[in-house]
Amino acid sequence: MTPLRIGVLGASRIAELAIVKPAQILGHRLVAVAARDRGRAETFAQTYGVERVLDSYEALIADPEVDVVYNPLANAFHAPWNRKAIEAGKAVLTEKPFARNAAEAELVRRLARERDVPIMEGFHYLFHPIIRRIFELLADGTLGDLQRVEVVMRMPEPKPDDPRWSLDLAGGAVMDIGCYGLHVHRQLGRFAGGEPAVVTARAVERSPGVDEACDIDLVFPSGATGSSINSMTSDRFEMTLRLVGDRGEAFAYDYPLQSGDDRITITTDTGTVVEHLGTRSTYTYQLDAFAQHLADGTAFPIDVDDAVTTMELVDSVYRAAGLPLR
Repeated sequence: MTPLRIGVLGASRIAELAIVKPAQILGHRLVAVAARDRGRAETFAQTYGVERVLDSYEALIADPEVDVVYNPLANAFHAPWNRKAIEAGKAVLTEKPFARNAAEAELVRRLARERDVPIMEGFHYLFHPIIRRIFELLADGTLGDLQRVEVVMRMPEPKPDDPRWSLDLAGGAVMDIGCYGLHVHRQLGRFAGGEPAVVTARAVERSPGVDEACDIDLVFPSGATGSSINSMTSDRFEMTLRLVGDRGEAFAYDYPLQSGDDRITITTDTGTVVEHLGTRSTYTYQLDAFAQHLADGTAFPIDVDDAVTTMELVDSVYRAAGLPLR
């Protein structure tokens, strides 16, 4: 496979895990980085071996040596800069959420289709054997018919000036971590008659309109139920997934592999077993899948339609919680 030539927008903390290390492991090139503060970009480049520092996001997107644009900017800047990259014909790997809201996500979808440019939202958990095994337990009948889905997404509190606390920058717990729980519910809809719907949502506001916590109840067409519990003020990371079927249960201790716990406990009438699915980074699996698609057209497991539908569900949560859309 020809190495990807990747340009990084911004010098964010997540970039080390999400793109730098995976690129190094897989042999792809980090050819350029640009940030609002050139000094930060220079430090980022020196630290992580990025080949060049450019003066602006526009210069990075226009650079002929950049094939792929990776966008880890604040949420409010995902859709605008992804649109600019698509207009330049550059493939895009974007951090979630895909946009501020479903209407903005639709604009990105329309442009990507018009220009026939690949773009993928970074729900990295989806590429790891942990989640593939979870789906397999439903597909092969081990757990029987799906009855209940429970997702917990808790994390320590970001600093007060973190953009995740800003309404203008499209912050909030649902946008930052809750979208994972909503996305995995949607992915599990294939085993429960289709897309889940929001029943209730109860938010705790950090500041007007910005949720620091939000508990969500969902229901599937089959009658199966779900819950997504989210908090950005916890004392520790907790990111679990529990499935209950009419023949058994499965529990993933860390389904996004945030803390490196690769265990799944499976309980059926034959007993309880613990499986280890490997600690290779979810982000490495994700970048490998993205590169395979660009090399030979291997299908993404999620596309722009998936991204828009997820944002529609996010919007539904905010409406149900009585909070403004981002």
